[in-house]
Amino acid sequence: QVQLVESGGGLVQAGGSLRLSCAATGTIFSINAMSWYRQAPEKQRELVASLSFRSDGTTHYADSVKGRFTISRDNAKNTAFLQMNSLKPEDTAVYYCYADYNPNPYDFGRFGWGQGTQVTVSS
Repeated sequence: QVQLVESGGGLVQAGGSLRLSCAATGTIFSINAMSWYRQAPEKQRELVASLSFRSDGTTHYADSVKGRFTISRDNAKNTAFLQMNSLKPEDTAVYYCYADYNPNPYDFGRFGWGQGTQVTVSS
């Protein structure tokens, strides 16, 4: 089973920056992709950004964060990052890390969620 530990959330003024980290530990043979989701009060959880851990490194961003957020990885440490710049009050939410991983060479497509980290952007 994978454990995902997030860090880096906090309170920031509009226009500021934060960097989130998500470290995956546990029984991991390889990671296929890692993603960041967010959930604001009374709203559904939404995908913010995703990143393939394979050689292509394909990324995907929600339209609302394109040009402001950047997802990156450290394959050796099974860690994903989310650099968030030009933050807006509407970015306020709990941010969750998600991992698509393989526990061993014969078991594919397992997934796990982090506990979430609060990001609050004041106007």
